[in-house]
Amino acid sequence: MNSFGARLDDAWEWWAAAIEEAQEGRWVRDAVERHVVADIMAATNALHGGRLAPFTQDSWHVRLGRIANWAGVLRLAARAGGWELQPVVGRSPKDPAGMVELLSGIYAIGEQGEIWMTQLLREGRMPPEKEIAQAEGFLTGPGSMEDLELFFYDS
Repeated sequence: MNSFGARLDDAWEWWAAAIEEAQEGRWVRDAVERHVVADIMAATNALHGGRLAPFTQDSWHVRLGRIANWAGVLRLAARAGGWELQPVVGRSPKDPAGMVELLSGIYAIGEQGEIWMTQLLREGRMPPEKEIAQAEGFLTGPGSMEDLELFFYDS
């Protein structure tokens, strides 16, 4: 499996572990966690006008920037809450999963956006369209990170 495919699969695994804990009532977010999730959602508004991913009408720079923005937002969110982001590729999330696992899973995709943006700016190398579309689908649209708050029942 290519490195992005592994990253995407593992990101979903970490995200799903945290969401399952929340939906089963084993992880109930505290006030700080609820505020951080709300801030993440406000800061990562994709401004896509209701279009569904992939955003092929947008330039490469806009598409990669939209993905990469998540990385910076999640680093700030982790610092604000005192959490340490963990590498997810090739690793299983801790049990019980919670905010660290949730943020780390999402961060893996934002970090990939930063890698792609660097490659585009330094080398003129564009990632495969399929991978960009998969990252966009992970972050935006129905059932994605864009709907993150809907996955919690503790609000």
